Amino acid sequence: VQLMESGGGSVQAGGSLRLSCIVSGYTYNSGCMAWFRQLPAKEREGVASSDSDGSTNYADSVKGRFTISRDGAKNSVYLQMNSLKPEDTATYYCAADGLGCGSWDSPSRFARDGYWGQGTQVTVSS
Repeated sequence: VQLMESGGGSVQAGGSLRLSCIVSGYTYNSGCMAWFRQLPAKEREGVASSDSDGSTNYADSVKGRFTISRDGAKNSVYLQMNSLKPEDTATYYCAADGLGCGSWDSPSRFARDGYWGQGTQVTVSS
């Protein structure tokens, strides 16, 4: 199973980016797909999750600015990021496993039972 992120880059504050994550080797018709982000020497933090029933979760810091979406036909998950702030600067990772999105913001559950992408860098300048 491989997860491949794309869409990162450098933008000015207030700008937008759309991250994509394509899964190969497994079809996630059920289960949780999520986005995390991480700064060097910091813990990985949950940004948003999407469950197969259509429910979503967001970190408080991104509510109203980020939108997660999922395309079962393309086995993909996306993160639309609007009104970006310098504090959104991080490496963004997608994650997936076959469980529901309870405890969606726990990196350890995906490390234990799921898969991670290699990350894509997002840099927001002021």
